[in-house]
Amino acid sequence: MIKIILQRTLLALLLVGCFSTSEAQIFKKKKKTTASAEKPNPKKGEIEAYDKVITKEAITDKGLFDVHRIDAKYFYEIPDSLFNKEMLMVSRISKTASGIGFGGGKINTQVLRWEKKDKKVLLRVVSYDVVAADSLPVHEAVVNSNFEPVLHSFDIKAFKKDSLHPATVIEVSDLFEKDVNALGLPDYYRKSFKVSRLDGDRSYIESVKSYPLNVEARHVKTYAASAPPSNESLGSISIEINNSMILLPAKPMKRRYFDERVGWFARGQVDYGLEAQESKTITFLDRWRLEVKDEDLEKFKKGELVEPKKQIVYYIDRATPKEWVPFIKQGIEDWQVAFEAAGFKNAIIAKDPPTAEEDPEWSPEDVRYSVVRYLASPIPNANGPHVSDPRTGEILESDINWYHNVMTLLRNWFFVQTAAINEDARGVTFKNEVMGRLIRFVSSHEVGHTLGLPHNMGSSVAYPVDSLRSASFTKKYGTAPSIMDYARFNYVAQPGDEGVALMPEIGIYDKYAISWGYRPILDKTAEEEKPVLDQWILAHAGDPLYRFGHQQAGDVVDPSSQTEDLGDDAVKASTYGIANLKRIVPNLATWIAEDGKKYDDLGTLYEQVLAQYNRYMGHVSNNIGGVYEHYKAFGQEGAVYTPVPKERQKNSLNFIQKELFATPTWLLDQEIFNKIEYSGSIERLRAIQARTLDNILSLGKIARIIENETINGKDAYALADMMKDLRTGIWSELSRGSKIDTYRRNLQKAHIERLAYLMTAESQNTSRRSSAYVKSTAINTSQSDVRSVARAELNMLKRAIRNAVGRTTDNMSRYHLEDAITRIDAILDPK
Repeated sequence: MIKIILQRTLLALLLVGCFSTSEAQIFKKKKKTTASAEKPNPKKGEIEAYDKVITKEAITDKGLFDVHRIDAKYFYEIPDSLFNKEMLMVSRISKTASGIGFGGGKINTQVLRWEKKDKKVLLRVVSYDVVAADSLPVHEAVVNSNFEPVLHSFDIKAFKKDSLHPATVIEVSDLFEKDVNALGLPDYYRKSFKVSRLDGDRSYIESVKSYPLNVEARHVKTYAASAPPSNESLGSISIEINNSMILLPAKPMKRRYFDERVGWFARGQVDYGLEAQESKTITFLDRWRLEVKDEDLEKFKKGELVEPKKQIVYYIDRATPKEWVPFIKQGIEDWQVAFEAAGFKNAIIAKDPPTAEEDPEWSPEDVRYSVVRYLASPIPNANGPHVSDPRTGEILESDINWYHNVMTLLRNWFFVQTAAINEDARGVTFKNEVMGRLIRFVSSHEVGHTLGLPHNMGSSVAYPVDSLRSASFTKKYGTAPSIMDYARFNYVAQPGDEGVALMPEIGIYDKYAISWGYRPILDKTAEEEKPVLDQWILAHAGDPLYRFGHQQAGDVVDPSSQTEDLGDDAVKASTYGIANLKRIVPNLATWIAEDGKKYDDLGTLYEQVLAQYNRYMGHVSNNIGGVYEHYKAFGQEGAVYTPVPKERQKNSLNFIQKELFATPTWLLDQEIFNKIEYSGSIERLRAIQARTLDNILSLGKIARIIENETINGKDAYALADMMKDLRTGIWSELSRGSKIDTYRRNLQKAHIERLAYLMTAESQNTSRRSSAYVKSTAINTSQSDVRSVARAELNMLKRAIRNAVGRTTDNMSRYHLEDAITRIDAILDPK
């Protein structure tokens, strides 16, 4: 009985316990519901208390804006003092899929301004393309015609009510997660890859970090694309984009105005405030802010070297292999001699970054630091972009991107251009001191870009070709007056030219250009500096050592401003270059041989020989129909544009006939071919011949030849004469009735096809000057002499072939000639 009572008592206690727990849960639930009823969720757009938005769970990164992350949401805490301040947004593709350019390449740059409007924060895009001083009446019209568009709108989430540092909180997740065109994939990629939409499920924010002067946002974007450049089966492309938002200087730097006679990266504005009867574009340099310290002004005026208020400092990425660090540093500090010409000492220095223990906050993404960034990438390249203030051109920071495989590129170039005279260049792997010297050369070149200097392709023509074989001359002057030329390595030097320099260094032009762009002109406005800058140019007028020649893309108009060339005579330089290639080819396998290794390197370096040979053909053939361009201004004597002399054009064509169109059998080495391929030698040579022929018979060159003949008469290389010389050289077998080999048959067919192209080619239209880089010559093909001359050439060729067919005893040659007649008939009478 007692046992039963105890069991019932225990059951009752358990039931009470159960009911108590259940009631407690119900009570808590009711309490929570009641609390929610008392404080409902905030309505959309409602501004809450700061601690309700930025909770204890927030991970905060302090900097220009305090950046808060709560779960997957990101918030900017914008100090009220930074509203209406101008900031530069630089967008780059930081990681890319195959076929979408280099990682690190800029895709967009724009000036932004954060603005409060009622309960919202607006992000506006500011344009500096059109300006006028705010003191002028026209300023109002300029403002009205340049209304600042709103890039994005944000609800204000909270205010930080701090008497010293009040701030406004917004959520910025949508800015980077959604498809905001200005911060994402550029339109030219979207059109090329046929992008239809952003795939939000495969897009996300990687990180948002804040530094004292900048905020860095990285986000991955995946786009649905019907023509992706790689991984076609996915039907999409994924890239990582980095958006750098940088606070622009409160005190703008004094500009320095651009002059095309000195090469410089520059930017322009249309200024409606100038005293002119039309709107004018003013152009000013991109350059670092180098200023004399107040206490050193008197020393500077006396001509003493002084240190600038703020040095240009480059840090070497921690990831850089230790053996290359000293050489990269040397390449950076090689520019000190140029800045000494501008009046500064120790103006540019290289440093190791602090270790993670010394400064855990140090980051190459911090805009206060310029970094040579070492990228583990198969891209054989290096580049030197910079970020500059669009208001003044002041360079704010620069990161040189150094891709690991740039060493492969250097190996290939150095081998093919110097191995004939330089034992250090023979082999697949160079000694560290040899590769280090090459790395130093590239480092100097890329740093030059970050200082504001573009390529100066008109530099190397200043040196007589034979001077490049002189040890005393090249030791003193290098291989070109500017390291910014693509005058890579000395392919002119021949065996026996002992002690000759093999590469350029910081040269006469580099020192002159840095001095012209950076030497302070005290107590003068930017406008008042112009006469002084002009006098500095005129002091060296006509001296080829101080000449700037633009890089040219597409049609090469000026043959004295080409990439990869050396010296003042392309025929002579290329003759020396080919002599060295003829020494390399029979020794190629021996110089790179390693027991047990496959023949991949042999194939690669043979391709490099062909590429170098092809460059020589381009250097020479671009003289035909060429026009020299030497920048001048009013007050200077002489023409800006001068046609290449008649004899030089004729000699250039003779060189091409002798070295390329007459089959270069020395290139056809069966000891190489039988180790690297089962076929391909015929097609390779055909491609080089056809490419050079098409270059000679390009519309731009023909148009310039016609114009030169029209203006200069007998002093010009006439089109009919050039076409005759070309025809008789390419078809020289016709007059002798001799056998035509496979290579020549291919070339002759290419000649007929190019004449057929000229019979039907569409007109080439262009503006008067095109651009500094991309030049093109306008011609109306149907109303010019192009088709008339092409038709005459085809008819004369047809008669010559008919006369030769009967004298030809070789079957393949006869078949070829009979086929050529049929082809010409089809061109002349398509019906």
